[in-house]
Amino acid sequence: MQPNVEQAWQVRDRFLELHSRWMTLVGEHLQDQQGEVLEYWRIEKADSAIVLPIQNDQFLLPPPSYRPGVGQVTLDFPGGRVPETQTPEQAAIAILKRELGIEATSVTQLLPLNNEGWAVNSSFSNQNLYGFVAHLDNVENTKQYSEQGVITYPVTSSGVQDLLQRLTCLQCRAVLLEWWLTCR
Repeated sequence: MQPNVEQAWQVRDRFLELHSRWMTLVGEHLQDQQGEVLEYWRIEKADSAIVLPIQNDQFLLPPPSYRPGVGQVTLDFPGGRVPETQTPEQAAIAILKRELGIEATSVTQLLPLNNEGWAVNSSFSNQNLYGFVAHLDNVENTKQYSEQGVITYPVTSSGVQDLLQRLTCLQCRAVLLEWWLTCR
């Protein structure tokens, strides 16, 4: 039996397009397969990358930071936008430098968890998420990391469980669980 193949809805008109450097807000009237015209809102955003840095069997996380979207300080893996001028891999390396001070030369292996981005919220956004695991050389940077407030969790079952108790970011949790289920 063939699955029901849905066709794309037709855009009847775009009544709003608001640009900022972070996103574009789009308001459209769409016509579905039944001919009904619906008002629909969506955002267009740059893709994002989240990196699980591992050194000496420890996950490295930056200090918790304020997240305006939820109005609170949260613990997150290093992450950020993928600029149009960079590949997701290049962005992952830049994110490690920006958030943890890790030089590209310290990354011994950068493993993508997905070759095609995962849709972050397919009904509302075009943004895709790329997940990476960065294995770092075993040079001790304990002093540098403690001065920066880097937080570590052991790469063990209990370490992952503890992290899952602290992480509220669904994207961070998804990348961690994908790694835990497929790569460890």
